Amino acid sequence: MTDPLPSSLPIIDISAWVNPSSHTSSSCLATSHALDSACRNHGFFYLSNHGLEHLTPQILHLARQFLTESSVEEKEKLKLRGAGKGGGDGARGYQRIGENVTKGKSDFHEALDLYRPWPEPTEPPYKPLQGPNQWPSHPPSFRETYEDYITQLQTLGRTLLRAMAVGLGEPESTFDTAISESFWVLRCIGYPPLTPSPSSDPEDGISCGEHTDYGCLTFLLTDDTKGALQVLHAPSGTWITADPIPGCFVVNIGDMFNVWTNGLYASTLHRVIHRGGNYRVSVPFFFEPGWGARIDVLPGCKERRGEVSEGQGKVSEGGVVYGEHLLGKVLGNFVLEDG
Repeated sequence: MTDPLPSSLPIIDISAWVNPSSHTSSSCLATSHALDSACRNHGFFYLSNHGLEHLTPQILHLARQFLTESSVEEKEKLKLRGAGKGGGDGARGYQRIGENVTKGKSDFHEALDLYRPWPEPTEPPYKPLQGPNQWPSHPPSFRETYEDYITQLQTLGRTLLRAMAVGLGEPESTFDTAISESFWVLRCIGYPPLTPSPSSDPEDGISCGEHTDYGCLTFLLTDDTKGALQVLHAPSGTWITADPIPGCFVVNIGDMFNVWTNGLYASTLHRVIHRGGNYRVSVPFFFEPGWGARIDVLPGCKERRGEVSEGQGKVSEGGVVYGEHLLGKVLGNFVLEDG
């Protein structure tokens, strides 16, 4: 029997974990159970009362200013270049429309990608992912505001993972070591509207092709554009729309949870098809394990394979070193003029 198609993704109030002094332990436990249900059944959820509501409008505003007001020449100064070429590291910097590739097809968006700074000093030519971030000079407050936002999101990520650990029946500190030096990623993405396609195939014309996320947790912040982000409901094979809700992040789990939970939490395919008339702005933050963190099945999940539905649970029995996993993914993400 096919699971019923959900009308929307669950909304989870995280305030009990963000402000534990003003909540009971039972409310924290109830939140953890709600997270467990959302991760088992959807892999996606809305996160409310997270404490960053005062900052998110400014983050979107600055992203839009950079993407729509910067000249071509200003953007080209930040250009993402291949590792070892022109000061590039194959990951950090600005990509023009069509340079980002998903499953071999060019995506119809432009973006600026930022990563956790490499922990040791490096000099060009840079190895993959070991170069400096390319920060915009316009708008002037971009870097300062974003660095503050990234710091606060890492705190929220650690809090959310503690709540999720409890939901899994694991100790609250289960994920602390793996994410103590999170190799985070942040993208500022601009989506022009897709031009009408003569084909009836929804795959013919994609703003961002279907994919799962590589790491741990994604905190997605978008403008109020509706009808663009789509999440696959795997049991029915149907795409459901995940429209923005004011004050909420859209959160999804990444591939590392497949490993940690022995397939109990499966990362979910999603895509963007933006056919509206506006320029859509999106700022996803990827809260990831540390570069050298080894991801293995959690002790309490080793005996849970029987709970995993057929088709799930593609787990590497030998575990995963996150940095190696990330490198294998990122190096095929772009088609660049200079390689």
